[in-house]
Amino acid sequence: MNHSVQTKVIQASTCIDPHTGAVNVPLYLSSTFHQFDVDQFGKYDYSRSGNPTREALETAIAELEGGVGGFAFSSGMAAISTAFMLLSQHDHVLISEDVYGGTYRIVSQVLTRFGIEHSFVDTTDLEKVASSIRANTKVIYIETPSNPTLNITDIQEVSKIAKANGCWTFVDNTFMTPVLQRPLALGADLVLHSATKFIAGTSDVIAGLAVAGHDAIAEQLGFLQNAFGGILGVQDAWLVLRGLKTLHVRMKESSQAAANISVFLQEHAKVKRVYYPGLSDHPGAFIHHDQSCSAGAVLSFELADEQAVHRFVSNIRLPVFAVSLGAVESILSYPAKMSHAALGKKERERRGITDGLLRLSVGLEHPDDLIQDLEAALNMITEGSGKH
Repeated sequence: MNHSVQTKVIQASTCIDPHTGAVNVPLYLSSTFHQFDVDQFGKYDYSRSGNPTREALETAIAELEGGVGGFAFSSGMAAISTAFMLLSQHDHVLISEDVYGGTYRIVSQVLTRFGIEHSFVDTTDLEKVASSIRANTKVIYIETPSNPTLNITDIQEVSKIAKANGCWTFVDNTFMTPVLQRPLALGADLVLHSATKFIAGTSDVIAGLAVAGHDAIAEQLGFLQNAFGGILGVQDAWLVLRGLKTLHVRMKESSQAAANISVFLQEHAKVKRVYYPGLSDHPGAFIHHDQSCSAGAVLSFELADEQAVHRFVSNIRLPVFAVSLGAVESILSYPAKMSHAALGKKERERRGITDGLLRLSVGLEHPDDLIQDLEAALNMITEGSGKH
């Protein structure tokens, strides 16, 4: 039977123990496993190579993303950096120019030391993507929606370009999760998540996930996961599984609230611009609607300048002001000094990350309360209030 994603989330995160009938995956707090035969070892021998609790999470995310293999890592960046180790010296990666700051740092400061080349490109422009591919390009790496300006890349069309040139397509799906967007079904080869965010959902765990779309990547990534050892711990895997159970309802509620808030912000005189793919004037709205089932729970908005940001942040009350996103509590972030601080000011501004840009991850507070709070803080801004 082909169940809806709402049902799949529950089924994938619930495993009935055949011995006890327990409906939650047990915590297998064991680093090693007894072998009952000297000539034939069991499925598990050492928890870096495999653990039943971690495997339950890896199986769940693979099922939800529609992949052949899931892999759980100690953080989102551990997942991303391990995925990049699928490349070899002299290979080239083509990457979204407005990529997450941590990914930018890995590509520009670490991969270069191993002779792996890279180019940043506006992946919303398919002609630029196609013309930027080199003979040694092995991976096209995209985020959609991007962080923090929520630009939209056509996953299916980029995947077609990649396949025509013998490349793989990697997609960071952190903002959407498999509940709202499934890149593998659109032709991507590997999906990556910072499971710290929406999948876990409660700001109490650091985790990363990867899902391979075919056996070639699954086999290589499994080898690298074991070789590098950046695995997700058992207790953290259990916490992510717990968060997964409520993923669908959380994404639904937070996304609807974000849609309401985006309209409010767009109409406010103190806000210069709102970035949210659910707004009809967003340049990627049509493509996003075609490849996703919701605009998501994250939006960004631009105030006049850094002074306005200081005034606004000092008067906001409900969202926490912090790095990260995707939690039950709303989180307000300042990309220029948080997620994208690794980029120089010139590079940030070229990507639209101005000193007046704020990112809001909408949680589960009542949207009317959030709007009232936002309005009160916006009304305290006394300068730089004009729109473009």
